[in-house]
Amino acid sequence: MPPPRKIDKLPEEFRNWLHQTLKDGGWSGYAKIAEDLNTKLQAAGYEVSIGKSAVHEYGQEYREFVKYQEQASQWAADWMNDNGLEEEAQRHNVLFQMVTTLAFKVMQSQMTKGGDEIKPQDLHFIGKMLKDIMHSSGIRQKLMDDERSRIAEEERAAMASKLDEAVEAGDVEKEAALKAKEIMGFA
Repeated sequence: MPPPRKIDKLPEEFRNWLHQTLKDGGWSGYAKIAEDLNTKLQAAGYEVSIGKSAVHEYGQEYREFVKYQEQASQWAADWMNDNGLEEEAQRHNVLFQMVTTLAFKVMQSQMTKGGDEIKPQDLHFIGKMLKDIMHSSGIRQKLMDDERSRIAEEERAAMASKLDEAVEAGDVEKEAALKAKEIMGFA
């Protein structure tokens, strides 16, 4: 396994600055970003120098990460909104982003390895993570189905109530209302 890159060992404040600068710079200007980063590091007393090519490589990886994270987040929000689960989408969005980000990192690290370097145990963990995500989707599907059933039941009850009101008002015959309720599944 290769040693960690210098850029990965940077303190969090410098990596956060680098992430924001990469985004703000439109994923370009790596020479200037490397120069600014090295100036910041030296000013903070660190005796490390990060090259332009290292910043470029890291920037491209981070750009892919951000792209996948945004796509996953958008997909989740669209899916939840399309299925009437806006509030649940807000509650689960952070968790979903964290899991997809972690999955991306693990898969990315595995993709850079040769076939003889990949441990079956690592693949097992990736598979389990994906299974858990799919299971979570199943739970959401059940919640959606339950919500649809509840709404349908409320609509049927409202129709039955309107039939009763129509019978009382003399607009519908009692036998016809009973037959309609029978068709709707009310005894």
